[in-house]
Amino acid sequence: MSEHYFSESPTSPDERGLIRTKLRGFDFEFETSSGVFSHKRVDSGTRLLVESMTLPERGRVLDLGCGIGVVGIVAARLNPALEVWMTDVNSRAVSLAESNTKRNGVKATVRQGNLYEPVGGAKFDLIITNPPMSAGIDAVVRPMIKGAPAHLVGGSAFQLVVQSNKGGRTLSGIIDETFGNFEVTSRGGGFRVFTAKRP
Repeated sequence: MSEHYFSESPTSPDERGLIRTKLRGFDFEFETSSGVFSHKRVDSGTRLLVESMTLPERGRVLDLGCGIGVVGIVAARLNPALEVWMTDVNSRAVSLAESNTKRNGVKATVRQGNLYEPVGGAKFDLIITNPPMSAGIDAVVRPMIKGAPAHLVGGSAFQLVVQSNKGGRTLSGIIDETFGNFEVTSRGGGFRVFTAKRP
């Protein structure tokens, strides 16, 4: 079986690289490696999510399935008052996310583990994710959505980006079933950002 970016312990050669990019008007540098998601550039879905995400003024934000940390790091730069958490199942991604927080001069809590296991009973004012569709909707993405309300405070939001022709309709149905509401808050390049509010 070929190795995927959602492998817990990548065995592919650790070939490092550096991504330099501008997001939300700020310059960022992200160290990257083989064996992690979109290791050569910030992918279009993540870029759309970052450029359109709506952050709370205060509180706690979870970047679920953070990869090398792009979403969480941008959130921490945009609003240093936020308590940003980032989690991923991939040990190499977690290590890179930790180093990238330092590289970009922001603070975040980075933990390794599957789905919501690393955060325990913590609750958040925003959960945001570019889900690993290749890991399977039923195996991974559905539990990411279904598990969100238990980790959100009342009135807070869940934001997810998905490629419109690769599961968009299915995920919108799961989100609506879970939250009873959602809206498309951004679209572009074949991607859509869904936002749902916890009642």
